[in-house]
Amino acid sequence: MKIKNIILFIAPLLLLISACSGTAPNSNSKILEYPQESQTITDIAYRILNRITAEEPPPKKYIRGIHLTAPISSINKHRVAVMELFDSTELNTAVIDVKELEGQVYMDGVKTADANGTSFARAIPNLGQYLAKLKEKDIYTVARIVVFRDNLMPRKKTKWAVKRPDGSLWMDRKEITWLDPYNEEVWDYIIEIAERAVDLGFEEIQFDYIRFPSDGDITKCRYINKEHSTETAEKALVDFLKKANKKLKAKNAKISIDVFGLTTTAENDMGIGQRIVEMAEHVDYVSPMVYPSHYGKGNYGVANPNKEPYTIVYKSMEGAIKRIPAEKLRPWLQDFTLGYPYGKEQVRAQIQACYDNGIGDWLLWNARCVYTRDALKGNDAETSFEQSDPPTPEMLKTAQEKEKEQAKKNANDEREN
Repeated sequence: MKIKNIILFIAPLLLLISACSGTAPNSNSKILEYPQESQTITDIAYRILNRITAEEPPPKKYIRGIHLTAPISSINKHRVAVMELFDSTELNTAVIDVKELEGQVYMDGVKTADANGTSFARAIPNLGQYLAKLKEKDIYTVARIVVFRDNLMPRKKTKWAVKRPDGSLWMDRKEITWLDPYNEEVWDYIIEIAERAVDLGFEEIQFDYIRFPSDGDITKCRYINKEHSTETAEKALVDFLKKANKKLKAKNAKISIDVFGLTTTAENDMGIGQRIVEMAEHVDYVSPMVYPSHYGKGNYGVANPNKEPYTIVYKSMEGAIKRIPAEKLRPWLQDFTLGYPYGKEQVRAQIQACYDNGIGDWLLWNARCVYTRDALKGNDAETSFEQSDPPTPEMLKTAQEKEKEQAKKNANDEREN
């Protein structure tokens, strides 16, 4: 029986009991002969109601999301198709682009974007209304913001740009410019976009490309910080997140970050300033982009990572949970073909690798927003997940390693005692 129906049944009973028990005494009222018995009946009724509501809390809903571009979020027929996908599958989260790597800002009301010609608000008409409709369907909304890779603003405000030694704009291999991660005016611009997204109705802000450049001749990168180093780069990203956290938490918004997949096991910042342990302290969720196609041959001892989606994601998440809590992890998984065909089997393998590490949240990435429907379960699956039974070889190896670590710890403890 649903709680609502029980309450509808119990409430009139409480009123009846209260009426039978009498009202508070005044000068004209008489004390009932057995007040304790009447009180006991009322207490029992209330205890029943409290017990019912306490024993049936709403089940936890795991985040199961997809990436949505501005074009997909703008045209009505696409919106209808996306809504139907949410209605019929375990998907419950929409990650919508509001600032892309070209630098376009797909919202109105961002003064700095309006003033510099980087606003493309018409790309997603009636965004606030669309968000409201998603929320009516109990869909969690996330605004994805590409942070420092930006092909528009550095050309408009060159003092915000990563430069070359001669003072010209530095560009990566795709000839895209970058905003300087050290520049606090850049931070303020990004936070302005994030705040506007929250005001429009987004519940969470996801920062992507929150890193230093990696592609192209990065030896020629020049920043406003003349003492650029691994340590200063790491500190700049953390300081940006601290400032964003303070601003966005004032609006009750959640914060997440996208990071390179290998950051879950790397012993350094990978040359881009990303240290997930330090960064995770200032955000609610971390989304490693663990696309098997993006791993090199031999990573984690796998000859061809793209053909071993379960192993790659399992190893990545195994490393991640040693560094940050599992409840903070929400990996991006591959639902696209790049060099090796991906379909239901490959997508489910990645999802299962998350579950086998005790991680119930995940996001699917496809740049064209074409998702493998057969890989998705029904609505009722969003509140649970099951680990592999029998355990996979990877799970058995993890268990053995944990046993060895525990035995070693016990031996050390005995020696100290």
